[in-house]
Amino acid sequence: MPTPAPKNPLKHLHPTDYLGLARLASQATVGVAGISEEVHQNVWSTLGVAGGKQAGRTGGVTGLVYKSVRGVTRAVAGSIDAVLGRLIPMFDAIGPQRPSSNEREAVLAALNGVLGDQLQATGNPLATLMSFRHQGRVLSAEHLQTLAAPAVNGKILLLIHGLCMNDLQWTQNLDNGGATTFDHGQALAASLGYTPIYLRYNTGLHTSQNGQALAAQLEQLLDHWPVPVQELSILAHSMGGLVTRSALHFATQQSLHWPAHLKNIVFLGTPHHGAPMERAGNWIDVVLGSTRYSAPFAKIGQLRSAGITDLRYGHVLDVDWQGHDRFRRSPDRRHALPLPDKVRCYTVAATTAPKRGTLAERMLGDGLVPIPSALGQHPQVRHQLAFKPDAQRIVYRINHWGLLKAPEVAQQVQRWLAAP
Repeated sequence: MPTPAPKNPLKHLHPTDYLGLARLASQATVGVAGISEEVHQNVWSTLGVAGGKQAGRTGGVTGLVYKSVRGVTRAVAGSIDAVLGRLIPMFDAIGPQRPSSNEREAVLAALNGVLGDQLQATGNPLATLMSFRHQGRVLSAEHLQTLAAPAVNGKILLLIHGLCMNDLQWTQNLDNGGATTFDHGQALAASLGYTPIYLRYNTGLHTSQNGQALAAQLEQLLDHWPVPVQELSILAHSMGGLVTRSALHFATQQSLHWPAHLKNIVFLGTPHHGAPMERAGNWIDVVLGSTRYSAPFAKIGQLRSAGITDLRYGHVLDVDWQGHDRFRRSPDRRHALPLPDKVRCYTVAATTAPKRGTLAERMLGDGLVPIPSALGQHPQVRHQLAFKPDAQRIVYRINHWGLLKAPEVAQQVQRWLAAP
């Protein structure tokens, strides 16, 4: 039996990916050197050895060594940056870039979810730009001009993915071979006549930053839609629901027109009041920062993106995070944001527990989002989201990602959107 050829992960990379990865590698090297030096100096301090001029820096020959490591790393990174910067246009001139693979897009989505704010701040080409997509193509103004009925119609369904994901992951395999797939957007297009549009965005940015960008781009999309808009509905998974609520808030503040077309919002596993996993991450920051020896390692946990820390309590507004240290443990200071008026809002919560399991098992939720958070329930009245009883659904033995393909979820979403 012939030995299968080894897989080559590099085949998925584009020329700009090498540039982005080189920048990340240099930043990681400088960061690790900084952590090592800080630990080193903290140990020296217990012996009465003075440090450098800056806090956390060593002095003398040791400080010179660390300074050399940082300097050489930055110099090498600058050289690589310059060389690749000249080579990339040459690659582009040789011929068209090969299409991106699903594997590459999944890795980029995960990377943006974890480090997306830093990628954007440093101008890294790996950072994801917000865009709408239709049938796999970016909906640019030029592409919109080529669309017409029956390719599109006036019933628009916008699908918004969650943290560390992308628009391609709405298509879920129903079997191990991937021969059978399911996509909420395509299913609703077939059953209810929607035109599905998929949002791709950098999930590492603050939710409110994505909300403002979505509000503005959605206004442009509907302004240039090639046929009269009859209805806009949104299906949002996980973080996508927070981005939706944020976008609607900013659109209302700015008196934009698209909210007048918005008829339905369906939330799938949205952490309206946060997720315990991020709150646990915040505890790790506190514990690591409790001693001078472990404090430098807290910086590793603080690499996580603004999008992730927004999930501690479910931040959706600028005022929820501006002026605060997002890594400092603090109570829930969110400003209350109720569900919108004149829009039918529905929510699905999942739990991995069986329906006949204990109450504690069922309340744990889908592995990431507890049931009360997904249903908008909160001890404080001002934070409670008033979903009507028939606009809520709990599904059992389903995890967070199972919401994207579970038959009972698909059937429930279809019934809600089909209601007169």
